[in-house]
Amino acid sequence: MINNESVLAVVTARGGSKRLPDKNILKLNGKPLIAWSISSGIESRVVDKVVVSTDSKKLAEIGQQYGAEVPFMRPHELASDTAQSVDVILHVLDTLEDVGEKYKYLLLLQPTSPMRTARHIEAAFELLVEKNASAVVSVCELEHPIEWTNTLPDDLSMDKFLAADFSNKRSQDFSTRYRLNGAIYVIETELLRKQRSFLPTSGCYAYVMDRVSSVDIDCLEDFQYVEFLMNNREK
Repeated sequence: MINNESVLAVVTARGGSKRLPDKNILKLNGKPLIAWSISSGIESRVVDKVVVSTDSKKLAEIGQQYGAEVPFMRPHELASDTAQSVDVILHVLDTLEDVGEKYKYLLLLQPTSPMRTARHIEAAFELLVEKNASAVVSVCELEHPIEWTNTLPDDLSMDKFLAADFSNKRSQDFSTRYRLNGAIYVIETELLRKQRSFLPTSGCYAYVMDRVSSVDIDCLEDFQYVEFLMNNREK
């Protein structure tokens, strides 16, 4: 709870994964990947309830084992590759509201961000209060200047790959840019219903996280990198 307003955290986890099969249940430093996100929500001082939305019985069992609630299974139509996160979250909100549960704020915790901690969640809500915001979204610095990027033609020619003004600039000469890191999305539930977006047109602020805490697991190499980071952090 924050400022006497209720907070629902939802961990979204489909059973299928093409790039890294069964990634949400893979053991990461002794715990299933999904468990790290569940724990961060439960351990934070602001979350009233953590719910797992999944179509997988195995993930549902793991979610309950680590303290989350799984009051219903995700419908088949919301478990496809093309299903949007906002529709999954609205299904959770609608289903809970049908049994009399309403929440002021929604916190989306994607299981692919295991380096996000309870402290990060609390800091995001502190920013929400400080800014009197309607939403807070986590970001991190870009690893390299976006000015050093471009598309490539089929023949891989790099003619005019960089604009003339950028070719001799050092990385520190460019303005700092940020990207969404996928770790934390906080938004007023009614605003989410109205705009169907975690990035509303106004009243949204960025919570800046460091790059290490922002690692998103999409493939085996990401998984191994996070495992390395966790092992060395403990040492």
